[in-house]
Amino acid sequence: MTHRKEMEFSGQTFILETGRMAKQASGAVLCQYGETMLLATVCASDSPLEGRDFFPLQVEYRNRAYAAGKIPGGFIKREGRPSEQEILNARLIDRPIRPLFPKTFKNEVQVMLHVLSADRVNDADVLGITAASAALNLSDIPFEGPIAGVRIGRVNGEFIANPTFEQREMSDLDIVMEASEESIAMVEGDAHEISEEEMLQALEFGHEQAKVLIQFQKEFLEGQMQPKMEIPEAEDLSELEAKVRDMCTAELSSALVIADKKERNTTLKSIFEKTVEALEEEFPEKEDAIKSIFHDLEKDIMRAMVLEEERRLDGRGLNDIRPISIEVGVIPRAHGSALFTRGQTQALVATTLGTKIDEQRIEGIDGEYFKNYMLHYNFPPFSTGEVKPLRGTSRREVGHGNLAERSLKPIIPSDAIFPYTIRIVSDVLESNGSSSMATVCGGSLSLMDAGVPVKSHIAGIAMGLVKEGDKVAVLTDILGDEDHMGDMDFKVAGNREGITGFQMDIKIKGISTDIMRVALDRAKEARLYIIEKMEEAISGPRDRLSQHAPRILTTRVDVDEIGMVIGPGGKTIRDIQEKTGAAVNIEDDGTVTIAHVDAEGGEMALEMVRNLVAKPEVGKVYRGKVKSIKNFGAFIEILPGKEGLLHISKIAKERINRVEDVLKIGDEVEVKLLGIDDHGKMDLSRKDLL
Repeated sequence: MTHRKEMEFSGQTFILETGRMAKQASGAVLCQYGETMLLATVCASDSPLEGRDFFPLQVEYRNRAYAAGKIPGGFIKREGRPSEQEILNARLIDRPIRPLFPKTFKNEVQVMLHVLSADRVNDADVLGITAASAALNLSDIPFEGPIAGVRIGRVNGEFIANPTFEQREMSDLDIVMEASEESIAMVEGDAHEISEEEMLQALEFGHEQAKVLIQFQKEFLEGQMQPKMEIPEAEDLSELEAKVRDMCTAELSSALVIADKKERNTTLKSIFEKTVEALEEEFPEKEDAIKSIFHDLEKDIMRAMVLEEERRLDGRGLNDIRPISIEVGVIPRAHGSALFTRGQTQALVATTLGTKIDEQRIEGIDGEYFKNYMLHYNFPPFSTGEVKPLRGTSRREVGHGNLAERSLKPIIPSDAIFPYTIRIVSDVLESNGSSSMATVCGGSLSLMDAGVPVKSHIAGIAMGLVKEGDKVAVLTDILGDEDHMGDMDFKVAGNREGITGFQMDIKIKGISTDIMRVALDRAKEARLYIIEKMEEAISGPRDRLSQHAPRILTTRVDVDEIGMVIGPGGKTIRDIQEKTGAAVNIEDDGTVTIAHVDAEGGEMALEMVRNLVAKPEVGKVYRGKVKSIKNFGAFIEILPGKEGLLHISKIAKERINRVEDVLKIGDEVEVKLLGIDDHGKMDLSRKDLL
């Protein structure tokens, strides 16, 4: 039986429905906003996966081409592997729901979201959060919801919930938030240099809007929820836990303050193996249980150090930033490069400049567009001293790269100022916390090293939190273990003027606005400190591009002259490229870009394009080529495709009987344009120049 509920939300109808589609799934919800429609389904295995120490959750987000009335491109003509945007949307839903499953629940869970209709007005990504929450709550899968997702924009100083695509173009911020009634669970977005106070106001507004959707979701769920699956009871390991804590507390306390990550991990591994061996006879086959207790003990010690001693794993104070070293121009053939190191996190970042033909074409259900700025993030296993198979770009790499790309976007110059395609690549060479923010810093440095006219540096920092009851500690520049064992990972990027990018994952409930204000203020202090370090390395964009970077010349032709430049079947433009070695591209509005490494070839190509569309000027002298000879004179091509008559009487000062006595086909000769008649016929003279 179909159950449906609708409400007005931010000026449009918001609908939740169940019972009509996907009835064999454990839970299925159809969510509609405007004419954008998304189906969320959830299923779980009947029994837990044995021998797994993690929760096997899989979130998949897929766009259907028919949702926008399209047929997929390419030869196969069907949807294939997920696009980058689909991966980002899946992560957007995965991160807030993952902590809301019981710790002892290890059954496989699959959440699938399919966009069935895209109205090109409303984005479906944020709807997926609310729809997934509703489907999980409807199902028999244990889930500590509901939560809701909302997008926040700001146009003309007014905050907007779930802004349309058009409103987002005018907005100075774009924030996606997931929240429960009690607290915010996740925040992600970018902004045009907003202040910390403005960001707090946006989050407060977004939380109030999320509460509206949560209440609506509760009303929808009333009387529809299934009995939940039994949650396995945790095994009584109190005796084992007491022995592990008694044996390991002192050694762990000493090991955890070893500053070097590799040495610390080696020591911890040695303590663990020794503990397992010592307890094997009394507690056989309990290695996994000991591992879990061992981890909890590490976490307790780390958190106590922070809260009671204000001391961190590597000995820093709460607000201290790890030592920073910066090198620029480290890769000889790259157009721009930087090596940014903060503690044991290191990113090698390179900027490459390309032309129009290097732009990335994006085909999605919301329309087709081209990207002339890209940032790609790579996280090889050696960065953490591990051996892992390489199976293509991971979802984590896509997500971290997107965060860094959005953070740097506000300083990327427009086409009108800098008509290049820009690609930034970050290779993380070492990782011990916040490699995405190291990528932001390295990306900013490499842009300046490449001579890209950016207005300022952008730096990023990761903030952490440890909270036990009323005791709260905000940590600046967190380590990987502090992220893992802490309560918050809050990445903030920006320049001196304000915030440009951010991502916050919160693992506990009850973080107040005051705590977030402290985190933002300390992040600003850290950001400004890092920017000073970056400015010491390179204070502004280099005054010239790398000798290996292409130079781009631009000119404009009338729209009705585009065909003349291209020529039949592209013959003319190919001819220019072959003769000059330059790459020539022409836009629909008549903008011509000429890219070259050899300056002479670029100037020659520019001159050839200008000559193609040049208008003959009376009185001007041209060097033309003899195209044909008649009894009464010669036809001279003074501009591409433009011929005039050089009459026999105007070839020489003296009288000549035959044109061939002076000229032959193919000769180049200087002539003066005497006039153009009403029919466009041109009268030339050589005699006037002798």
